[in-house]
Amino acid sequence: MGADTLTGNDICNSGSKDWGDIEVYMIDRATGFIADAVLSFGGLLGMVDKLYAVPCRTLILDTDNKRFTLNVPKGRLTDATGFDKNNWPLMADKAWASGVHSFYRTSYKAIRYLPH
Repeated sequence: MGADTLTGNDICNSGSKDWGDIEVYMIDRATGFIADAVLSFGGLLGMVDKLYAVPCRTLILDTDNKRFTLNVPKGRLTDATGFDKNNWPLMADKAWASGVHSFYRTSYKAIRYLPH
């Protein structure tokens, strides 16, 4: 799958329940690796209520269905710290990034996407 086809893909749980969509991928400028995906979740009538940063390492690509699986209980996802689409956090802040990865119980290891 081309990288341009991954934005807008659905995020589902392991039971195939649709939780939202990937809005954008965040790249760590220091390493050139993909660090997080920003997930839109919630809202009514297609209006995005909140955005959530999710470590890419928590997402499993389902190429057959062209979507990602996020194996996190929905209650845990709704407890995540979200942000308004017009008021993004400073994602380069190491304390903020550490909090996101701690919440999802992952260590910060961005996914390499460029050959060196």
